Amino acid sequence: MNHLMKRIFSLSALLLSACLLLSACGGSAGTNDPANGASAASSAAPSPSAPADSPAPTEERIASLSIHLTNHLLALGLKPVGSAIGGDVKDFLPHVKDQLEGVEKLGVAAEPDLEAVLALKPDRIFIDVQQTAADQPRLEPIAPVVAIDLDQGTWRDHLRLVAKETGREPQAETFIADYEKQAAETSELIKSKLGADAKVMAIRMTAKELRVMGMARPVGPLLYEDLALKPADGVENIGKAYEVISQEVLDDFDADAILVIISKGSEAKKNFELLESNPLWAGLKAVKNGHVYVLDGQKWLDYSSLGHKMALDDAQKLFGS
Repeated sequence: MNHLMKRIFSLSALLLSACLLLSACGGSAGTNDPANGASAASSAAPSPSAPADSPAPTEERIASLSIHLTNHLLALGLKPVGSAIGGDVKDFLPHVKDQLEGVEKLGVAAEPDLEAVLALKPDRIFIDVQQTAADQPRLEPIAPVVAIDLDQGTWRDHLRLVAKETGREPQAETFIADYEKQAAETSELIKSKLGADAKVMAIRMTAKELRVMGMARPVGPLLYEDLALKPADGVENIGKAYEVISQEVLDDFDADAILVIISKGSEAKKNFELLESNPLWAGLKAVKNGHVYVLDGQKWLDYSSLGHKMALDDAQKLFGS
C-alpha cells in the first residue's frame, strides 16, 4: 500500500509539472499571436530607442485665427482643425479652399467665433496679435495661445516662427530654399519675355479706385526683391502697399509691362473694362506692345509663404505661354 501511494504521488507530481510547462508555453504563444499584439502594444510604454520608422505621434489639434498663419501651417504640411476665413469672401480664400476641406470655419480674424473654437477642443490656438489680441484673454482658458505679430519681419520669419512652434524647422528651411530657386527661375523667365531692363508696375482695380502697388508688401517685395524686376518710374517712391491714382497719370510711369489685379466683385471688373476702353489706356507703351498680364489676385495679395509660392506658379504660367 505504501509503495502504491508513492507511485501515485510521483505520477501526480509529473502531471502537475507537465501542466505548468504547457501553461507557460501557452502564455508565450499568446503574446506572439498577431491578434493579441495590438492590445499588448497599446498598453506598453513607448521605448526611447524606438526605430526611426516607427509611426509618428498624432498631430496636435491647432486652431488658426489668421488666414496667413493657416497658410503657413499648410506650407509646412499641417492642416488645422479650424481656421479663420477671409473677410471679403466670407469663406476660406479661394486659392487654398481645396486644402481646407473638413476644416471648421472660425469667423474672421478680427471677430473670431469663440464658441466654434471652444467646440473644437484645440490643443493650441494660433493668432495674429495685430488682429486678435483683444480676444486673447477669452481664448487662453480654451487652450494655450501662440501669438505672432505678422506686422514684424517677413513671411520667411513668420514661417520659421510657426515651424519652431510645431517642430517643423527642417520643412520650413526646405520650403524657403525651394522658393528661392523657383523665384530665380521665374525671374529669368519674365526677363526673357520682357527684356532684362524692362520696367514693371502692378496696378489693382477695385470697386472704387485704381491703385498702383508700391514697394511694400504684399506685392512690392515679391516683384522687386524676389523676382528682381525693375520698378516703373516713380514706383520706387511709393514706400507703402499702394497709392491711389487717376487714370490720367498712368503714362507717367512709362512701364514696359503692367501686371493687373482685379478685386472680387462685378464693380471692380466693370471698372477695369471701362479703363480698357479708354484711349489713354490704349496709348500706354505696355498695352501697345502686348505686355499686360492679369494676375490671380488672391495669390499675389496673400502675404504668406504659400501665397508667394502660388504667385510664382501664376507668373510661370503667364510668362511661360
